[in-house]
Amino acid sequence: MTDLLAPKRRRKTRIGLVAGGLGTYWPQFPDLLPQLQESARYVAERFAEMDADVTDVGFISDAQEGAAAAEKLRRVDCDLLVLFLTTYLTSSMVLPIAQRAGAPVLVIDLQPTEKMDHATFGTGAWLAYCAQCPVPEVGNLFRRAGIEFRSVTGWLRQESAWQRIGRWVQAAHIRAALRTARHGLMGHLYPGMLDVSTDLTLLPTTFGSHVEVLEFDDLRERVNAVTGDEVAERMELARKIFVLDESVKPEDFAWGAQVSVGLDRLVDDFALDSLAYYHRGLNGEQHERLGAGMILGASLLTARGIPATGEYELRTTVAQLATQVAGAGGSFCEIQALNFEDDVVEMGHDGPAHLAVSSRQPLLRGLGVYHGKRGWGVSVEFDVRPGPVTLLGLGQDRDGSLSFIAAEGTVVDGPLLAIGNTTSRVDFGRDPGEWVDDWSASGVGHHWSLSLGHRAADYRAAASLLGIPCRQV
Repeated sequence: MTDLLAPKRRRKTRIGLVAGGLGTYWPQFPDLLPQLQESARYVAERFAEMDADVTDVGFISDAQEGAAAAEKLRRVDCDLLVLFLTTYLTSSMVLPIAQRAGAPVLVIDLQPTEKMDHATFGTGAWLAYCAQCPVPEVGNLFRRAGIEFRSVTGWLRQESAWQRIGRWVQAAHIRAALRTARHGLMGHLYPGMLDVSTDLTLLPTTFGSHVEVLEFDDLRERVNAVTGDEVAERMELARKIFVLDESVKPEDFAWGAQVSVGLDRLVDDFALDSLAYYHRGLNGEQHERLGAGMILGASLLTARGIPATGEYELRTTVAQLATQVAGAGGSFCEIQALNFEDDVVEMGHDGPAHLAVSSRQPLLRGLGVYHGKRGWGVSVEFDVRPGPVTLLGLGQDRDGSLSFIAAEGTVVDGPLLAIGNTTSRVDFGRDPGEWVDDWSASGVGHHWSLSLGHRAADYRAAASLLGIPCRQV
């Protein structure tokens, strides 16, 4: 992969880890603590293998040690805090950690093996299998303390349990990305799209992220500074990635490449994690040409994990960032038509697209007009890869609160339009008209992110860590 398509590096997800058990047992059963500490080492090793910075504060045996662990974890600023209950412990030992760490908490209790050997086990051996005992106690205390309770119960080397734990770590990746993200917003709202309008205060207050308000002037000056050699280099890169349709005019291709280089500089200068933009323009003036020349560069940015989306769709770029961080791609999408013979919803969008979801080498098509917009130039076209997909939108409700809205379906083969759009035929296993009614009633806007795989459970877990609702259609 060329450096020009290298994925954006973000701060690593921070996970805090603490294990514990009731210290009263240790002098009573001398073999118990070493066994539990060995289990704790295995858990720490599994977390160390994950794509995260893990702070392991060790093993606690009483409330005082729990308070000390809480102070260490508070300074780390975790994205997820994991409490490994190795045997029974009192809830007073873990409450300070959950209260002071300032992070969502996951409780895990993993007994040593699938089952006890009842014929040979005594009390000390049984206590190593007693981690489930305090889980309801901790759940009750968390509810009374206003702390959301999450848990994974299983045995130490049970891969299905580790898959469930991995889902929460994946959710922590999304939380980390959204709480540290810098979202660029350039231009103005597409006139009349009231569902797209977003209170800019909501992102920093909900997630902790930042919205950088930009002008098309910021892009214009960077595009004007691009050299001929840089344009040629970007065109060469595009030829390797895209098939150029015969409709592409050389001057439009060169302009798209020039804008692409300017976009990269804009993103670098403002340290952006996403960009939403729109400018209407008039009579071919420069800002109109800039807005029309964005698609090539925005698609390359999106492929690098920096969603760049038209129509001023800030909330959808947030959803795309979430699906991108989950490793599922995420392409800008809306409903295009329904096919009641094949029972599919045809969806896609013109403009920037995530190349990772393409079923084939993407095409650059020349367009003399962008429907519903001013300007002309090159557009990206491809079909979405057949197989399971999940839609993720970011809804805003009457009280102003944000929510994740998800739906799972399957992309199936069939005829598609060749009009410079990303397109797909999605089968939701039901009458497409009824699906549209339910999807529209969910509170989602008319744009969303289309991501690969059935991932509604992943997005629901991320919403839990982010402290927002998740609705599935």
